[in-house]
Amino acid sequence: MNKKMLSGLGLLLGAGVYAGAATALEGDPEQGEEVSRVCVACHQADGMGKNNPDAESWPRLAGLPEAYMVKQLHDMKADKRHNASMAPILGTLDDQDMADVAAYYAGLEPWPELPTAYHAADSDDDAEWLAERGDWENGSFIPACSQCHGPNGQGVGDSFPPLAGQHEAYLKTQLEHWRNGQRHNDPNELMAGVANRLDDDQVEMIAEYYATLPQRLEARGTEQEESAQ
Repeated sequence: MNKKMLSGLGLLLGAGVYAGAATALEGDPEQGEEVSRVCVACHQADGMGKNNPDAESWPRLAGLPEAYMVKQLHDMKADKRHNASMAPILGTLDDQDMADVAAYYAGLEPWPELPTAYHAADSDDDAEWLAERGDWENGSFIPACSQCHGPNGQGVGDSFPPLAGQHEAYLKTQLEHWRNGQRHNDPNELMAGVANRLDDDQVEMIAEYYATLPQRLEARGTEQEESAQ
């Protein structure tokens, strides 16, 4: 191997190590609370965000996986995930700030814990069927949301966030962003492929379903308890 090749390899390895370090910084929640002061106007002091059906909606951050939030912040800063309202804020944050604020929000109110045991989807409930079984009719080839996001949308790892209990308007907007290319930071373009197979009614349906799923399951549990008495 000649000197030029060795030099080039060294630069590539060095860049890889640097990039890995940049995304693996340890976050400090106390420092993150200070950073979060620029976030509260939209995401609220408790990190619960706000559902604005007729305007921009801000997601719940409290309890989201820390590594997921760090990735989203980096992706928005790099415009892999376009967000005009976040752009000026991210311009003031460095890698450590993003690690810190993600650690802070991850440690706030835990995400709702929902049952993960298998439950047969109700064929009369179109939203539940789409979420748990997908849509394979008429060449749609839409996989179930639960295949990536887990049973009852509880989330899986750092790549697939929890959906149950997230704001409806926000979920709908993200699906639309996957469809129109404003967001393209998904693993292997999985979400872009799924979102582009959904029709407008399915987008509305699945956003409403996951936003209200904690309440749906609570009501179902109450009904089952009453019928057993």
